[in-house]
Amino acid sequence: MHGPVSIAWLLVALCALTGAYCLLRMRSGVEEQRRAAGGEALMGFGMAAMAVPAAVFTPPGWAWPVYAAVFGAAALRALWAARGAPHHLHHLVGSAAMVYMAVAMAVSPHAAHHGHGGTGVPLLTGALLLYFAGYVLFSGARLVPAPAPAGGTGPTGGGGPAHWGDRPELARACRLSMGIGMVAMLLTM
Repeated sequence: MHGPVSIAWLLVALCALTGAYCLLRMRSGVEEQRRAAGGEALMGFGMAAMAVPAAVFTPPGWAWPVYAAVFGAAALRALWAARGAPHHLHHLVGSAAMVYMAVAMAVSPHAAHHGHGGTGVPLLTGALLLYFAGYVLFSGARLVPAPAPAGGTGPTGGGGPAHWGDRPELARACRLSMGIGMVAMLLTM
């Protein structure tokens, strides 16, 4: 990633903390939530590693094709999962964006390592920026607290409090922070 070093480190911290939280969410008692959290942890840690400033660490040339292969596999998994649950399409777009950024860095290593812009295809970068900016706005609006239902005392409407890994607002906050990170990374391309 190129851009100011302090912003890059903030992005590394945001993505790494999000990835770590998603690992903790994998302790959920719900199978689907564990799977989603695992994919989101991979995305968070991958984004953190990709955002490390080039002045600190320049990945070897073979790293970008490895990134592309890992996130290509994640995209195929999300595509398979989207057959039964359309919400996995967002994971597909996120994984495809990571493949795109890795390929752009592999194709243009000089620009990527020396902090020059111009990597990637402007039309595709713009389309991804629009998607993730819209996603961030939509996700942020969904985090606005709603009035509690009259039937229950816990956050899930049941008799007791939900396990912290099963709380939907925390999962939404996790996805929101990764969306913000993706916008920041795409802006630097």
